[in-house]
Amino acid sequence: MTATGFIQKSLPLSDKNIIATLKLLGEDCTIPFISRYRKDATGNLDEVQIEQIAKLNTQFEEITKRKETILKSIEEQNALSPELKQRIETSFDLQELEDLYLPFKKRRKTKADTAKEKGLEPLARIIMSQKANDLHFLASKYLNDEVASVEEALQGARDIMAEWINENGYVRKNLRRLFQRKAMITAKVVKAKKDEAAAQKFSQYFEWEESLNRIPSHRLLAMLRAEAEGFVKTKIEIDKDEALDLIENAILKSNNECTDQIAIAITDSYKRLLEPAISNETLQEAKEKADQKAIGIFSENLRQLLLAPPLGEKRILAIDPGYRSGCKVVCLDEKGDLLHNETIYPHAPQNESGMAMKKIRSMVNAYNIQAISIGNGTASRETEFFIKKIAFDTPPQVFVVSEAGASVYSASKIARDEFPSFDVTVRGAISIGRRLSDPLAELVKIDAKSIGVGQYQHDVDQTQLKNELDATVMKCVNSVGINLNTASKSLLSYVSGIGEKMAENIVSYRAENGAFEDRKQLKKVPRLGEKAFQQAAAFVRIANSKNPLDNSAVHPEAYPVVEKMAKDLSIKTVDLIANKEKIALISPEKYVTETIGILGIKDILKELEKPGLDPRKAAKVFEFDPTVKSIKDLKTGMILPGIVNNITAFGCFVDLGIKESGLVHISQLKDGFVSDVNEVVKLHQHVQVRITEVDEGRKRVQLSMVL
Repeated sequence: MTATGFIQKSLPLSDKNIIATLKLLGEDCTIPFISRYRKDATGNLDEVQIEQIAKLNTQFEEITKRKETILKSIEEQNALSPELKQRIETSFDLQELEDLYLPFKKRRKTKADTAKEKGLEPLARIIMSQKANDLHFLASKYLNDEVASVEEALQGARDIMAEWINENGYVRKNLRRLFQRKAMITAKVVKAKKDEAAAQKFSQYFEWEESLNRIPSHRLLAMLRAEAEGFVKTKIEIDKDEALDLIENAILKSNNECTDQIAIAITDSYKRLLEPAISNETLQEAKEKADQKAIGIFSENLRQLLLAPPLGEKRILAIDPGYRSGCKVVCLDEKGDLLHNETIYPHAPQNESGMAMKKIRSMVNAYNIQAISIGNGTASRETEFFIKKIAFDTPPQVFVVSEAGASVYSASKIARDEFPSFDVTVRGAISIGRRLSDPLAELVKIDAKSIGVGQYQHDVDQTQLKNELDATVMKCVNSVGINLNTASKSLLSYVSGIGEKMAENIVSYRAENGAFEDRKQLKKVPRLGEKAFQQAAAFVRIANSKNPLDNSAVHPEAYPVVEKMAKDLSIKTVDLIANKEKIALISPEKYVTETIGILGIKDILKELEKPGLDPRKAAKVFEFDPTVKSIKDLKTGMILPGIVNNITAFGCFVDLGIKESGLVHISQLKDGFVSDVNEVVKLHQHVQVRITEVDEGRKRVQLSMVL
């Protein structure tokens, strides 16, 4: 089977499209580049489809490599028959390959190995043939210095047969299916840790049983976390009698003295070998699916967070609220550069609200502040109320922004490099201001796991999580495009074809030579060759370039095409951009080239209509209910405005402007069945919710969007 055939088993795509995509990936083209600028080659495949092709191709390569290892190992043991070789070569199922390899795997000495050393394998073969009757007499022939009795001989034969049954591919395959369909997961509390487990909110798993193939991903991950922390013991089980019946139906072919011995071997094989291996395998498979679900949710939440509406280039006063330590205030210019910082103490215990108001008014006037950004942590609501009491000459817009991860950024090397002269409190406040101006540009500086918009991110496969989140950040950065002359090293490192080291080189070049004047100048950056330029050029923007196309998503390879369009219309290129009337006169078919097909030309025309358009919406001011300041103010039945601040498999959490976020369970998102929370709500969506339950003691709030 070829890689194309393997991929087609999972993706119903044409040979031509898959082969073209694999060729481009093999040429080190990035997924954002392929999906945007090679549509004609791939048949207009989107990023998700290209990513799936890349993953399946990696799977195919891993399976092929594993097959080579297995074949080599068996061949070295002089045990590779033509039939076995063919079965291995034609299989592309990893589990089946491992089952075929199982009898030849190097392992610790087993009971069966000991029995074989005692010369009992021929006896096991005779019994397994199920044709003999006088086993007592038969077994007596195998007595020797190491086998003292008939029972010892029969026991050795049973040990060998148990191993053969365990290595039987048909038995393993069907037992695996039985576990996948009918396995139950049970959890029992570790008695010595019962009180501690209850404090950690694991009490529901003290006595728990549930079908493994129906358990929600978040619950499985919670149970496994409880087990990893030593609070419960989990077990994967199926009905033992049903499992033994399945094996007996596959193995037993007659009814004589051999049958009893084989039946004993079957029971032993299941208990000692098959059940532990298959149950563990089944749990790992369920865990992988739960991981994929959790990672998928985290990835989608991250995407929505990164693409949150930016306020744009405004002068911002940012506040990191606090009580005893005061509120750290910074003033930023349109580019996010620090103009001023100081601390005010409007809240208890100092209560210097009068002085704080004067300082804020003074800063707003002195630095021409257009918007105020308030972190949503401790003292956030009180700070918002305080700001809204100030009589400004020209009131700035007031926003409350998520400060998740701001403390992580403020203590990071990136923050220290950016602001070496300032402490973590100033850096944290700067981050709060900048994430209002441009969430994407600021949040890429923070490890995605620290932003906290998912579920059980520390319990899933960390390599898979990192790869998925990195891919998500890359998609977001390239879908928006970046300003080459202002982008940070962190932001640049996610641009198609660039990476961390090249981003560093770009920043250094910019520092030594000043702002880039055009895209071609990128080629002067040390170690940035033609391939990197091809992959990156169209995703960077240069606002005041001599060539206006440098501030668009038109790829430099298409500049001659656009110039020809303009020439055919007897106008300059600059006069064609954003000129809908002239663009409407262009026939796309006329400008198709060997490298740019009809889909590429149509994309160019769309881009020319709205060059460099930011796909994100504009930021909107949101106001919480002013009468609600803490959980004590909540009453059942109240209808309140809120902002969705996290999405999970079981519902979404909504910020009501108090410390505790409320949960809207998936069943309360709307009337009728909901299979995917993201179908109904998005991160940062403004919603109306009804309070259904308030538990002050446990600090839990239950909400409903069914009003």
